[in-house]
Amino acid sequence: MSAIDDGEVLGQEALRRGGVWQCLHWLAAGRTTSEALADACLNAIERRNPDLRAFVDVRPDIVLDQAASAQRRRREGPIGRLDGIPVAIKDNFDVAGYPTRAGLPTRDEHIARNDAHAVARLRAAGAVLLGKTNLDEGALGAATRNPHFGTTRNPFDLNRVAGGSSGGSAAAVAAGMAPVAIGSDTLGSVRIPASYCGVFALKPTHGEISARGLVPAARRLDAVGILGRSVGDLVVMLQVLAGYDADDPRSRRRRVALQPPDWNPNHLRCGVLPDLASIGVEPAVVDVFDAALARLERELGERQALDFSDWPFQKMRRAGLLLMEAEMRNTFADDLADTAHPVSENFRTMLDYAARKSAADYAQADRILDFAVLKARRVFSRVDVLVLPTTPQGAFPIDAPVPASQADLTAFASLSACPAVSIPMGTLPDGMPIGMQFVGAPGSDLRLLELAEVCASALDAAPAYPVGA
Repeated sequence: MSAIDDGEVLGQEALRRGGVWQCLHWLAAGRTTSEALADACLNAIERRNPDLRAFVDVRPDIVLDQAASAQRRRREGPIGRLDGIPVAIKDNFDVAGYPTRAGLPTRDEHIARNDAHAVARLRAAGAVLLGKTNLDEGALGAATRNPHFGTTRNPFDLNRVAGGSSGGSAAAVAAGMAPVAIGSDTLGSVRIPASYCGVFALKPTHGEISARGLVPAARRLDAVGILGRSVGDLVVMLQVLAGYDADDPRSRRRRVALQPPDWNPNHLRCGVLPDLASIGVEPAVVDVFDAALARLERELGERQALDFSDWPFQKMRRAGLLLMEAEMRNTFADDLADTAHPVSENFRTMLDYAARKSAADYAQADRILDFAVLKARRVFSRVDVLVLPTTPQGAFPIDAPVPASQADLTAFASLSACPAVSIPMGTLPDGMPIGMQFVGAPGSDLRLLELAEVCASALDAAPAYPVGA
């Protein structure tokens, strides 16, 4: 069936440009079908995935069966909130009947019996699960250079990385393979690739979306993240995915609903860092950020320079990484011991680093989480939102050394359990997109998303996604 919009036939390229909001409108208006959307995504995957390596497991027959069922529900009712919307799933979430490889060669036989909680919510809402996306080994990395399943390449420049560890999910959204995707974010793993690939991302308040069925990296930091082509896409997905899960010990039980959008721009207090260059942000990123701030003078209200001299960015990020490495030695103990399907030397070296640390070292890193929570309380007693670049640099060449600082600016929200949103804020001199990050107090997810939408509309900096390439 052809899709009609304003009297014109929508081809597959047009369908691939639609985000969740647009696709839901087309479906509700009868201007496309679930099958047409799924087919557009599958054709894009078939054509582009050999170069991009965004997906590692796609089963077209299962996808089309889901789409047909969704379309039948749309004819006969009742329908779910996401009925017919294709969604990509990072391959460290359990999807019933699929292996949960977590980027490792040892896990082809790890067939999930049940869906992860987030996946179950998507399925219950009628989403069409497209398949599993690529990631760094064990989700430990920020470049998606996977030695077993290939390096995920940036859709805007195949010679550059997509970021990570949710690089496959971000690349899939940017390239028109999926209108929306879920990933995991432990120290920035949805926000970093969102910045590099020019898409939108949400890391919600820790525990707002259950992480049950997600292969753990560091349970006190792990968050289910969302990647889409607009802030509106993130809102719809959050409404579907959020909620208390009694079987997740870190699930957040709210006494009241998520705080509604109620910020008055005339009274908004915006916090910024006074000297980004001093903490390692590259000059080109500083220039784009400063230009974006200048354009958002009215939207961001009163601006305050915040004192972060007590927050050594590299040390804090390194503490979070140690927590990940220590816990992952337990999570992936069998994988490390499997000599028939060896992990990479780099992955083994990173986890061996934790083995050389003492219990006292771990306890010291763990205490940093308490400090981060208190730091956030102090910050958000003074301001309503912290605004900063998402990453200190843009997407770098595939064969270049991986910058150690990739997660320096995203780690604060992770360590303090705060929500954070990344939106495209402009383009670097090399033509690559770069992101702006909004961080708010725990529970302020919807308020943060509202502000991000206002700013995204004012900037109008979302790139023209290369969905037809």
